[in-house]
Order: sequence, then structure tokens, then C-alpha cells
Amino acid sequence: MVFLSDEQKSIQQMVRDFAETEIRPAVQDIEQDRQALWSIWEKMAALGLTGLQFPEEYGGAATDSVSYLLAIEELAKVSASVAVTLSVHTTVGILPIYEWGTEAQKQKYLPPLISGQKMAAFGLTEPNAGSDAGRGLTRADAVNGHYVLNGSKIFITNSHLADIFVMTARTERDLPDHKGLSAFIVEKGVNGFVVEEGDGKLGIQGSDWGTLVLEDVEVPADNLLGTRQQGFKIFMNSLDAGRISIGAMSLGIAEACLADSLKYAGERRQFGKPLSDFQAIQFKLADMAVEIEAARHLVYHAAQLKDAGKPFSKEASMAKLWASEACMRAADQAVQIHGGYGYTKDFPVERYFRDAKCTELVEGTSQIQRLVIARHLL
Repeated sequence: MVFLSDEQKSIQQMVRDFAETEIRPAVQDIEQDRQALWSIWEKMAALGLTGLQFPEEYGGAATDSVSYLLAIEELAKVSASVAVTLSVHTTVGILPIYEWGTEAQKQKYLPPLISGQKMAAFGLTEPNAGSDAGRGLTRADAVNGHYVLNGSKIFITNSHLADIFVMTARTERDLPDHKGLSAFIVEKGVNGFVVEEGDGKLGIQGSDWGTLVLEDVEVPADNLLGTRQQGFKIFMNSLDAGRISIGAMSLGIAEACLADSLKYAGERRQFGKPLSDFQAIQFKLADMAVEIEAARHLVYHAAQLKDAGKPFSKEASMAKLWASEACMRAADQAVQIHGGYGYTKDFPVERYFRDAKCTELVEGTSQIQRLVIARHLL
């Protein structure tokens, strides 16, 4: 197992208690009502969960990455929708501003985001640019001391609830693909910035997502993040941290699958004895447990490398790849163990199965993770 410090154990227990007492009773409401998610968000903010790993000078708790991932894991055991909300806010919302922003940008945006007064989101994916994110067509034209943005972003988590968006746009039209991308901080409410409802989705139904439409949106030049042409680099670096976070979310869902399967197998009787007495069921449970432990080591090893200031891109992709695919296998086996009941909404494994699939897609698909790993190896 992964050995935790007393402080890490304390954070883990705090979030576990919060998830059980505050989130579990509201899971169905969260799946159906965006305001229920915001209500949970405000309670997480009051606990300091919205800024765990950021410095105290900006209002954060200054924890390490493992402590933050423990929080994501515990939230995901109960609601992956809540976990992904915090994950996006932290790793691809706040982190780019913290790591690449000027001090003026940090002073303006970090305190309200870290405190949870405001929520963050990021915009990278476009209708024509998913895995090939460098081909985004959203434009940013420099005009009279500001930038004018035109384009759209899809599949944006936290889109309706967020106040601050970090997004890429093409500032150099004569440079190919990712070389012409820059990053900007865009505030909700500016003229021409519209958030539309997103497509209905299979899982993570409680998370807020939508489409961003930008029509002649004026952004101050001071809201350029980093320098021109750094947009792709900023987001790729942020995605490394995001992939570890999705690994932790995958771990939490998989652990919930195992816990519910153990409980059901001990209670459900067939052919005169509990399901847990059948070797076929025992083997499924054993395989789930082994894969979960392997995922745990990969996820927290990547986090420890990050905290140590060492390269962790390859390890982040390894952790995300293994944990997400192990999560999908665990969810599949959990439904199988529950039989027909697992296919109904009477048991949460049906939701785990739908939520698990998302982990193989967000922050780069499994195929993209294999490409990243292979490039590091070669």
C-alpha cells in the first residue's frame, strides 16, 4: 500500500466524512440539478477543498499533490461528477494561472478561485480539434491594445458555473498547428461570450458542461497568459497534472465498484449460498483488488515526482492510462457480479459503469496516453 503521513490521513478522513454525510444523500439531486452541484461546491469551499495545493499567500492550504489526490479519490467514491468538477477547477483552471501568470494576474484571479468564491474552467477542445488539440481554429486578433476572440469550444466542464476561463486561441495565422496558439484568461460576462448547453452525455451526468461561443469577444492584452505562442505548451503542462487527477478519480470509482461488489456478493444468495462462495466471483474480486492497488501506486508515484520537481509527464500518462482502464474493467465486473440488478438504477454500479467510461476519454484518450508514453520511451 501507499504510506501516508498523519496530515494526509487527516485530509483523507475529512473528505471521506464530507462525501458520506453531504454528497451521498444528494447524489441524485446533483445528477439532475446544476444548483445542487453548486450547493455542494460552496460546502467544499468552506472546507478549503477548492485550493488545497496552492500557497497560503493566495488563500490556499499549501498541501502536497498527494493530499489533493486523496481528496479527488474520496469524492469520486461517492460522486465522480463532484470529483471532476474539482479536478478541472484545480488542475487545468487554476494551475495554468498559478504556473504561468504574472503576479498581477495571480493577485487578481487566484484568491477568489482558490477560496471557491469563483469556479474555473478551461477551453481547449473544439469541434474540429479533440485529440489533435493543436489544430484549434478559435482566433485571437490583436486590435488597439486588446485581443478580439472568435470561435467556439465544446465539451467544457464547469462551463455554466465557472466565472474564469483559461482558453487557447490562434494568434499567429501563418504558423502551423500548435505553434500559433496562445493562452488567455477570459471572464464570463464580457460581450459576445455565450455559454450554451452541451450535448447530453452518457456518464458524469451531474457535472456541469457546455459549449463556449465567442463572437468578437474583447480581452485585455494583460489577460494574455504567458507569452504569445506558448498556449499549447501551457495546456500540455497543465494536462500532465490533470491526468494524475483523473487517475485519482478513476481510482475512487474503481474502489467504489469493489466495495459495492464485496457487499453484494456477501449478501446475495444463489444456489443456496452467498455469491462470495463461488470461485468465479472470488476471482473477479481478486482481479479488481490487484488492479486497484497497481493504479494506486502509479497515481501517487506520479504525484510524488511532481512534488519533487522531477519530470513526470510519462508517469502521469502511465497512471492515467492504467487507472482509467482498470476503472472501466472494475465497473464492468461490478455490473456482472450484480447481474440483472447491476443493469438497473436501483444499484449505483450502473452509474459507476457510465462514469467510468469518461475517465478513458478526458485529459487525452487511452490512445493518446500510449502515444505520450511511447514518445518518452523512444
